[in-house]
Amino acid sequence: MPKTYFVTGIGTEVGKTIVSAILVEALQADYWKPIQAGDLDHSDTQKIENLISNKKTVFHKNSYALNTPMSPHAAAEIDKIKISLQEINPPKTINSLVIEGAGGLMVPLNDKDRIIDLIKNDYEIILVSRHYLGSINHTLLSIEALKNRGFENISIVFNGDQNNSSEIIIEKMSGVAILGRIEEEPYFDQMVIKEYAEIFREKLL
Repeated sequence: MPKTYFVTGIGTEVGKTIVSAILVEALQADYWKPIQAGDLDHSDTQKIENLISNKKTVFHKNSYALNTPMSPHAAAEIDKIKISLQEINPPKTINSLVIEGAGGLMVPLNDKDRIIDLIKNDYEIILVSRHYLGSINHTLLSIEALKNRGFENISIVFNGDQNNSSEIIIEKMSGVAILGRIEEEPYFDQMVIKEYAEIFREKLL
């Protein structure tokens, strides 16, 4: 049964794109980044195209492709446009779909909407957490925000060097499932993504 997965993070640069690539490869799912801010010549969609090797995935067009690597609301202001939730509609597909957010859950899209407002009740939410001073707080706050919205299908992927103390307390206090972890790899290419996809596929299915 096809599902929609929303990949978000506890902040920026925590590994959402790598996790998205692994999910896309594991499920041979479609991929959609609703809002791309900056790096239009080397976008997240292009990165994932280069990282996966299956032939089934379809890459769907951004709803907004903004020129400046900033928070979407600010990047849109520079481009003299305003982001509207009504213009951000998930693509129609019979395949599973992986949606990658921008930054964290509370990143503003305009004066009133945030990334969390893109998530629908039937989505499987994958929260990417990376260890740094303050990451326990950021992880638990993100989960609290999701639960306060009534979302239940939440799981965590830890990215980077292992920290047992942090991971154990996050699992205990959040009560959500740990989908898996990604090690601090020297590089990511199609082969490495494929290896992780094999590991994650069993848990996802």
